[in-house]
Amino acid sequence: MFYYPLVMSVVWLVGAVYFYYRRERRPQPVWTADPMPLVSLVVPAHNEADHIAETVRHMAHLDYPNYELIVVDDGSTDDTPEILKQLLGEVGRLRVIRCAVNRGKAHALNAALLATGGEVVVTVDADAVLDSRALHYLVSHFYRPGSGERVGAVTGNPRVRNRSSLLAKIQLVEYASIIGLIKRSQRVWGKLMTVSGVVVAFRKRALVDSGLWDTDLMTEDIGVTWKLEQRFWDVRYEPRALCWMLVPETVAGLWAQRLRWAEGGLQVVDRYWRGLFHWRQRRLWPVVLEHLVSLVWSLAWVLITVVLVGRMLATGVYFIPIVSMGAYLAVLSLVQAGVALFMERRYEPGIARYYWWSVWYPAVYWFINAFVVVYALGRLVLRRSRPRGYAVWTSPDRGLPERPAS
Repeated sequence: MFYYPLVMSVVWLVGAVYFYYRRERRPQPVWTADPMPLVSLVVPAHNEADHIAETVRHMAHLDYPNYELIVVDDGSTDDTPEILKQLLGEVGRLRVIRCAVNRGKAHALNAALLATGGEVVVTVDADAVLDSRALHYLVSHFYRPGSGERVGAVTGNPRVRNRSSLLAKIQLVEYASIIGLIKRSQRVWGKLMTVSGVVVAFRKRALVDSGLWDTDLMTEDIGVTWKLEQRFWDVRYEPRALCWMLVPETVAGLWAQRLRWAEGGLQVVDRYWRGLFHWRQRRLWPVVLEHLVSLVWSLAWVLITVVLVGRMLATGVYFIPIVSMGAYLAVLSLVQAGVALFMERRYEPGIARYYWWSVWYPAVYWFINAFVVVYALGRLVLRRSRPRGYAVWTSPDRGLPERPAS
């Protein structure tokens, strides 16, 4: 329980610092080509009446000269279809695909892929907005001399734009100090566990080669990442490709989101682990090992927490060594957040003022994530014998948009 987060924090810090030193320390010029390749920007949507108009209007004015915009309405039952009809007359580059029945984000993306004209397909969630030059940074990886031809996907850098609540501010720090560091370090010592589904660019040929998105997985982003990497396509992380998104601001919404992530990750491991027992797949081994160890750690955390609380209630004796170990991990968490925010300051000036909110991260997220993983494991075991179906979706809990100026 103590050494796993301690060791992994050090691994993430060392890997991220190395990545930053090699690839981020010196500003890179914005990539251009003549002519610029066509990019297909795809936005899957289900019951997004509150956000779809803002997203589409913003996506219609990106600083990239050659792209098409496709919105897939996946069986919405609110005002999303009517809003999209109005936007068709307002946004010239917009096309809309209407799916009569909600069959999930993966099914919507598979349907949209048939209508895309570009070799590079960028998918963005319906509540998110891209930075004006994000497409330049994402697309450049596919056309780099000597290495671009083996790139199958490039994931961007999600940024939290609603920051009015404690949970939102903690998630802001999490995306910078945990998710950002993990993706940087995984690019150094292995392969990415997953792309960020909110913003990711794909090579269309790589998607077809790997069998597209799995429509029965709860986390289509993790599934497609593993399929691409098992087919030896390179998956990269581009921190300059910013995407502003909304995050849950209630405990119930956060629990639902993390449960979907945890259950989806377990589904992917359960489905694809058999293909890893080959020497050619060795670069995936560190990712899989870390994921399995994190599962064992979650089980240990929940078990020890229950035992210690029971003993304290029965005896009234507090266990000081456990408190001391938690203090060490909390300090390391603060160091990790400080390093990460230092790296991210280039992309979002002023982000360092949120550093002090990171003190809440260990207390809130260690407990939530551990219990979520254990609960998701139980659900997966109980559902393994059930037939597969479409992994349909519902609109997640979101706060009010407060996007910083880009």
